Amino acid sequence: ITAKAAVIFVTLQYNVTIPATEEQSAETISLYHYGIKDLATIFFYMLVAIIIHAIIQEYILDKINRKMHFSKTKHSKFNESGQLSAFYLLSCVWGTSILVSENYISDPTSLWRDYPHTLIPFQMKFFYILQLAYWFHAFPELYFQKTKKEDIFRQIVYIGLYLFHIAGAYLLNLTHLGLVLLVLHYFVEFLFHISRLFYFSDERYQKGFSLWAVLFVLGRLLTLILSVLTFGFGLARAEDQQLNFSTGNFNILAVRISVLASICMTQAFMMWKFINFQLRRWREHSSSQPQSVKKKFITAKGKTSRKERENGINGTVTSNGADSPRSRKDKSS
Repeated sequence: ITAKAAVIFVTLQYNVTIPATEEQSAETISLYHYGIKDLATIFFYMLVAIIIHAIIQEYILDKINRKMHFSKTKHSKFNESGQLSAFYLLSCVWGTSILVSENYISDPTSLWRDYPHTLIPFQMKFFYILQLAYWFHAFPELYFQKTKKEDIFRQIVYIGLYLFHIAGAYLLNLTHLGLVLLVLHYFVEFLFHISRLFYFSDERYQKGFSLWAVLFVLGRLLTLILSVLTFGFGLARAEDQQLNFSTGNFNILAVRISVLASICMTQAFMMWKFINFQLRRWREHSSSQPQSVKKKFITAKGKTSRKERENGINGTVTSNGADSPRSRKDKSS
């Protein structure tokens, strides 16, 4: 009885079958577009993401936490990096395979050519559905993970930025550009979180953060370059620049400026957070170094003073004759 309703939640909707042609291929091609039924699919895979999150937490991260004996602060950060590094790694591998199979890397003009990209392959639509489902699942995880009140606002902003950009690329039919930028961003974020995991296991590990800092800046520059090329040159020179909801064409000047401004503002916000993070690390490192040297000096000085004090006490006691054998002989006589 519920089979028809369950199909909406489990499988992808809005399938379009394109008949085979001699020029393109000898087989029929199935492509997809989006619609309101995608919300049901996103909701189902959001529940799946919650279950997978709990499995990773219980069978992997909690066991490592028991062995390492982390503090409460490190415990929460370790769990966050463990979950995100697994998600970023899977998304990077999957997204790269889509880019290679669809020849988006070898042909950069495919980012804006034949816009609007209303019909997309099965893998790309499933990729976007799972991306939206994962970041929607992060909201109930704030309750399940018992996130501190002071960290809730930061997490909501963090999740909201992902949902805003992924949903924007999906709804505005900018899936080609969105996929490239997501893979680029996820690779840099994966390097940061995997470096933080190694740092928690051994605090002497710092090389990963140095490499991440370089790639972070390069990633922001490459994101801006690809965005300007797509909206400033590719879509700006397209023939059809009229707003049409039926065909999914949003290539008008107002939309291009709004999307490009949103990307630039997000990259500027991330760079501002990055600079503050690096300055804070530099201050902590510079302030801790003189204190460690001072502690060593005080410790060494304290040890020598105690030795001198012990020698002085022994000399005083011997000179006073309190414990010398001769004084005991005199007393007994």
